[in-house]
Amino acid sequence: MSTFEFKLFEQQNKKLSFLQRQGEVRVGAVLQENKVEDAKYVLIGIEENAGPQANLGRSGSENAFKAFMRVFLNTQVHEQQAFQQLAYLGKIVQNTAPQDQLEAAQMVLQLDELLFEVLSQQLNNGQIPIIVGGGHNNALPLIRWAARKGPISVINIDAHADLRTTEKRHSGNSFSTAIIEKQISNYGVFGLHEAFNNQWIWTQLQNQQITHRFYEDYLQGPYQLNEDVANFIQHQKGPIGLEIDMDAIANMPSSAQSPSGWRLDEIRALLYKIGHIKPEVAYLNLTEAAPQNEDDDLIVGKALTYLLRDFISALK
Repeated sequence: MSTFEFKLFEQQNKKLSFLQRQGEVRVGAVLQENKVEDAKYVLIGIEENAGPQANLGRSGSENAFKAFMRVFLNTQVHEQQAFQQLAYLGKIVQNTAPQDQLEAAQMVLQLDELLFEVLSQQLNNGQIPIIVGGGHNNALPLIRWAARKGPISVINIDAHADLRTTEKRHSGNSFSTAIIEKQISNYGVFGLHEAFNNQWIWTQLQNQQITHRFYEDYLQGPYQLNEDVANFIQHQKGPIGLEIDMDAIANMPSSAQSPSGWRLDEIRALLYKIGHIKPEVAYLNLTEAAPQNEDDDLIVGKALTYLLRDFISALK
């Protein structure tokens, strides 16, 4: 059995699991019928924890997509919403657990190749992938795919800059690797926690390609997340990748869970702000959620559902 496997969702052979009530239309019913080739947004799940494990993170990111789908498929569809533009492609599944940090790093390299291959072979020009689940290691193949015609800009809402050294792959060095590879023209990372970004990363943040703001700066004021992101977008040309690391949200079950951070509603408001600006979005990556029990599943499932629904509603 291979380490990772891509499981394509085939409408004619498989049915999505969701509850049905008379007089209601659920997201699951719509996704069951929507064809990928006709969609603007393409949902891809990733059930893996090799990236966070290689970076000494908390386990559970392999569970996030399942928790999300249990909630998302059962939510309501209303006439004014854009779910006809969303299709479910399938998911990448991790079949084996790494024995140690070194093996986890080798597995991440395999996952990099597989996700890039899936994106390249399955998506058409102009389609926007939405990745749910797994670690922040998956940002790198997303960026490589989106930057095939030239470097892109990236917005990352995150407590960590993920600019660690690149001697081995893990969830903490996708953006440093992409910058070295010249896949990123400008990188904006907002909400960094001072205590959890080392001196090496502080040095990297001085790169002229990088715009950053620490969470402590927002606490002191007068800075505003929406204004910072809007200003960053207005200075970019071409497509922008959008990264939301669930670590950035206070008390969210995630690979680096923290009691300090943004409220979920602040991130939801940011998505609507981005929708008002209407930039050219290359992809959305909802990453690092790491539920480990039923209570976590409900929190993570609802949080990811709100964010995906807000994204589609805001950018329609």
